Amino acid sequence: MLENLTSLQQRVITGIGLLALVGLIGWIDNFFIMWAFLGVIYIFAFYEAMKLFKLSSASAYFWALLLWIFAYFYPNPDDLFFLVAIIFGASIAYLHNFDKRLILPFLYPVSGILFFLILYEDFGVRSMLWLLITVALADTGAYFTGKAIGKTKFSDTSPNKTLEGVFGGIVIATIFGTYMGLAIAPFWIALVVTFFTAVTSVFGDLFESYLKREAGVKDSGDILPGHGGILDRIDGYLFAAPMMVIALRAFL
Repeated sequence: MLENLTSLQQRVITGIGLLALVGLIGWIDNFFIMWAFLGVIYIFAFYEAMKLFKLSSASAYFWALLLWIFAYFYPNPDDLFFLVAIIFGASIAYLHNFDKRLILPFLYPVSGILFFLILYEDFGVRSMLWLLITVALADTGAYFTGKAIGKTKFSDTSPNKTLEGVFGGIVIATIFGTYMGLAIAPFWIALVVTFFTAVTSVFGDLFESYLKREAGVKDSGDILPGHGGILDRIDGYLFAAPMMVIALRAFL
C-alpha cells in the first residue's frame, strides 16, 4: 500500500508510526523492552554500516550480537567497546590476515548505540526524551532556518547544509532542549549539555553523509519508507548520545 503513496506521504506516515512506537516504549519505561527495542535498531544499523563500509563477515555479526547480549547484563556497557578493541587487536596480531576494517562498524554505529543504553541506564527515560527533542530540533531547525535565510555552504560533504541553518538549528535546539533538561539538571548544566549535544548531532549527520558519499549511495538502506535506512534516522543521535552521557557525567 505504501508504494502507491508519494515520498512525502510515506515519510509522514512512517514518521508518525515511529513517533508512536518510541512514545509507547518510553511510556512503558522498562529496561528489557528498551534493550530489546534498541537491539533491533542496533542489528539493522550494524547491517547497514557493513554495507556502507563494503564489508562481509558472518563472524562480525556474531560478535555484534554477543556484545549486545553482554550489554544487557553488564553494568557498564561502555566498557564493552574496549573489550572489542582488545579482541580485535589480539585477532590482528595472531591471524595476520585479519581484515582491520572490521573494527569500523563497531566504532560506528555500535559504540553510539551502546551510549543510548547507557543514557537510559544512568539517567532514565527523561534523558532519552531530552536527547530525542534536542537532536530532532537541531535537525528540523537547521532545515527551516536554512530554507529561510541560508546562503553560506556549511561543508562540501553535505552541500545542501548552510552555516546559517546549522546555527539556527543549534540555537532552537538549545533553547527548547534546555527546558527539557531541567527535569534532570539545574539550568546552567542543562544549557551546556544541550548546546554540546546539539552541536555534536550536526556532525553525526555530516559523518553519515560522508559515509554515503564514499559508498556512492543516497540512503543507508530502504527499511523505512520515505526515510531510507535506520542509520539515516539515527545518524545525529549516534554522536549526540555519547556527548550527552559524557557531559552529564562531567557536570552532574
